[in-house]
Amino acid sequence: TNAQTGQILGMVGSKDYHEPGFGNFNVTTALRQPGSSIKPITYATAFKKGYSPGNTILDIPVSFKDGTRNYTPVNYDGKFHGPVSIRQALGSSYNIPAVKMLSTVGIKDMSDTARDLGITTFNDLSRFGLSLTLGGGEIKMIDMMGVYSSLSQMGRQIIPTPIIKVTDSNGNVLDEYTNYSKLALEPSVAYLITDILKDNRARSPAFGPGSLLNIPGFEVAVKTGTSDNKRDNWTFGYTPQYVVGVWVG
Repeated sequence: TNAQTGQILGMVGSKDYHEPGFGNFNVTTALRQPGSSIKPITYATAFKKGYSPGNTILDIPVSFKDGTRNYTPVNYDGKFHGPVSIRQALGSSYNIPAVKMLSTVGIKDMSDTARDLGITTFNDLSRFGLSLTLGGGEIKMIDMMGVYSSLSQMGRQIIPTPIIKVTDSNGNVLDEYTNYSKLALEPSVAYLITDILKDNRARSPAFGPGSLLNIPGFEVAVKTGTSDNKRDNWTFGYTPQYVVGVWVG
């Protein structure tokens, strides 16, 4: 998409529309689990409450009461990393700090931030627990494109649109794109999230210093996401000009 307007520049569905079973299925508008690509919304909520990228979170074993059971999150690499800054926790996408942060800021406030940024599927909060920050609530890719557009535009809400103008045979305008937007997130908060997501050093502990997420010569903010059993694998990347979202699964 064009990050500044939300206009969709390219949308690709399945590899082959005529493939039996899954060909005529458009993942960009479907309900899928976002994995860790939703984490920036949790941390944006924390920054709204006064936290900063330099604050420390303990990445150590922890369990949360979940009704009659315990919820015990684990990291993608199966390790614990001890005291980490929020910058490193988000950059390297550690799960335990993200769950701790959601427990601190609250599911309602996190979902409010998500809705402000354009997520349309977090309506029944009774369905969600602390795994929401790890992708436990379904989203639409098209909504997430709007979230990352808004981050790229310093918090100004950008809603993706496929339409520039619709006219009838007489030239009367039936529908036309208007670049209306409101402030969905404080610019300082959007700046901090973007600064972390483009910080190659912050993601290096998890991805290595020379990963494909690092594009030499460009400052690109990037976030990945993977759902359980790797059914959904996401990457979202953005600059002030463009947003790109990719799914495979």
